[in-house]
Amino acid sequence: MIIQPNQPEPSEVEANSQIFTTPRERLEFYRREIASETSNLANRTNAYLTAQSFLVIAYGSCMANVNPEWGKLFTLVVPATLALFGVLCSINAWPGIKAACDTIDHWHAKQKNMLDAEPVFGTHYDDSPLLSSWESNFGGLRKSLRFSKRTPFLFSGLWLFLGCFSIWLQLPTPS
Repeated sequence: MIIQPNQPEPSEVEANSQIFTTPRERLEFYRREIASETSNLANRTNAYLTAQSFLVIAYGSCMANVNPEWGKLFTLVVPATLALFGVLCSINAWPGIKAACDTIDHWHAKQKNMLDAEPVFGTHYDDSPLLSSWESNFGGLRKSLRFSKRTPFLFSGLWLFLGCFSIWLQLPTPS
């Protein structure tokens, strides 16, 4: 064996290679990651809904324009532009919301695998598991993420309808 001053001893390398020394530390890490990603998803959804609410207010204000000189052109162009902007915002919000949901799924899967594999924390330990069956299956998780996942699609549909409606209102009616 050649001794080099910069190389640590093998026992030191092995000790540093293990991130978690106990299953509890790993579980706490998974729970912190899930909480962090859930907070991230909530912030993204909140910012998206705030932006959409301001667009809806602006759309309603534009449609209420009754100026006789330029009101017709204004209510033709601006609400349709706001509707297009609303659809584009929804398209841009979707990847971030989906990524946060996928990351939450990932950490829940890791947590579930650990709970199933570790008799100290799993259902093998006692009759009262650490997490309820609703928390530990993916059906309950997916139900809780539905609102955030569906919101961009619902608003896209709303904006398509409102954009078509604002243009339809300005079309000349046959006499």
